[in-house]
Formats: sequence, structure tokens, C-alpha cells
Amino acid sequence: MPVDWSALVAPECTALLLMELKRLTVGDRRGENDPDAPGAPLGHAGDEMGLVDAVARLARGARARAIPVVHCTSAFRPDGAGSPANAPILASALRHRHQLLEGSPNAEPAIELLEPGDLRSVRFHGVAPFIGTDLDPQLRERGVTTVVLVGGSLNVGIVGAAVEAVDLGYRVVIPRDAVVGVPADYVADMFDHTLRLLAWLTTVDELLATWS
Repeated sequence: MPVDWSALVAPECTALLLMELKRLTVGDRRGENDPDAPGAPLGHAGDEMGLVDAVARLARGARARAIPVVHCTSAFRPDGAGSPANAPILASALRHRHQLLEGSPNAEPAIELLEPGDLRSVRFHGVAPFIGTDLDPQLRERGVTTVVLVGGSLNVGIVGAAVEAVDLGYRVVIPRDAVVGVPADYVADMFDHTLRLLAWLTTVDELLATWS
């Protein structure tokens, strides 16, 4: 059955969620990132695919239609409180927490992507943006029923966000050219064998055409 995109991503029921697109990982401070930090490989992959430019285009189109743009990011307290190391990736992130302290420039959304009026949801725990955060109440207050996921990573964060969103009753849309993961062949398999079961897959241009 063909997808009715105008209904699925109607401005009155849609939000654009920018996942982990921070100054340190993909923005102007990415050169300072420790190469052993969990998000470091995504910065290089994002550069190669023009991730920030693609997301910026989509965010501008969303704002023009009064679609909420939400920056979903992780950060840490200096003492690591509230950030359990209950998975290998989280243990690594906790060891590198000095790079992403709450309120620091590194932990801020990429400058190219942040505009006044955008929403923020910052978490100290886990790998995905919904559980134990203020994201779900922010979206429900605005009548959101569809979330468009962009950013990183296809290895963990985007998958986690999609699963959480579906379990909470949201419909999920993912533009293939506005999400990043590594390596390339794994990304293709993830789209083909996992994400297509959880989300409607599209492109930045297709979404912008729908919103225009």
C-alpha cells in the first residue's frame, strides 16, 4: 500500500529529532575529540556524507512549517553521577566524560544546526532519548505522533530511538541521507534488515518536497 506522506509527516503532528549532533562529535570542535571516544568515528563518516549540511537543510524546512526541532543529546556531570556504565559503550563514554560535561561548549548542539526556538532534551544515562527523559512529555504536549530521526548513530542511538518511539506509540520516519553509522556495509544491512521494519524510510529531498 503506498505511503500517504502528506498525512504521515503532516506538520501539525510531526517533530524532527536531532540525535547526538554535538559540537564535539560533528561540529566545529570535532577535531578535539579523543579518537578512542565512542562517537569519534561518526564525525569522520559524517564529514564524508555531508551529514550536517543535510540535517541543516531538513531543519530549515521543518522550522518553516512550524515543525518542532528537538536536539537530543547526552552529557555528564563531572562526578559521573546518574550515568551508569551498564554497557560497554556507556563505560567508554563515562571514561571520556570530561569531554562532554553538562553546560560545556563541547556538549552543545552543533552551531550550524541550532536556532532560537529549537527544543532541547539532555540525558545523562542510556543510549536512546526517550526513557527517563523529558522528551516524551515535550512531544505529547505538542500533539506529535510522528518523529523524524536524524543524526547518529545507526549502530546504536538511532535504532534505540526507533524502538523506544515505536513502543511509546509514535510513528517513525528516517531519511537515509541524514543518519550516520559505520561501516558503510553495515549501514546498508541495518536499513534493509532492521530499520525498514521499524520506520518509514525516505530522503531529505522527499521530506522537503512533502513539507513544501
